[in-house]
Amino acid sequence: MSANRAKPERSAARLELAVQKAVSSPGLPTKSELRRWLAAALEQSAAITVRFVGAAEGRALNHAYRDRDCATNVLSFGYAGSGRERVLTGDIVLCAPVLRREARAQGKALTAHVAHLTVHGALHLQGHDHQSPSAAARMEALEKRILAKLGFPDPYAGEA
Repeated sequence: MSANRAKPERSAARLELAVQKAVSSPGLPTKSELRRWLAAALEQSAAITVRFVGAAEGRALNHAYRDRDCATNVLSFGYAGSGRERVLTGDIVLCAPVLRREARAQGKALTAHVAHLTVHGALHLQGHDHQSPSAAARMEALEKRILAKLGFPDPYAGEA
């Protein structure tokens, strides 16, 4: 093969993306930013809805699905079936006021924090978790690699 001849690229995973903003919050990412972040985290084709919610909806969802009576930063809901076995299908719910508060408290740019939790949610949809210390270490390492490729700093830097 000559040096000028490019290697054939792997077929890229396709992403069908819907974005819902149930809350008005300045500084939320654009659909193209979300698409780029999700594409970097996906290992297969996917149909994903990203929904930005307020504290009341975030709290209601967290209570209904995790039995926790508070709003949380990100929730992921994966769905099976619908005749598209090879297409990952799911929702990622991001609570805008929690994201904003956390970014401010951690001294991070809101964009970097939302990128991190979008990637985190996408990894959950693909079966990754952080239920044990070893699983958490694997997931965090994967998040760091993906975010570094996207040009974001280590989201865990400075945590004890």
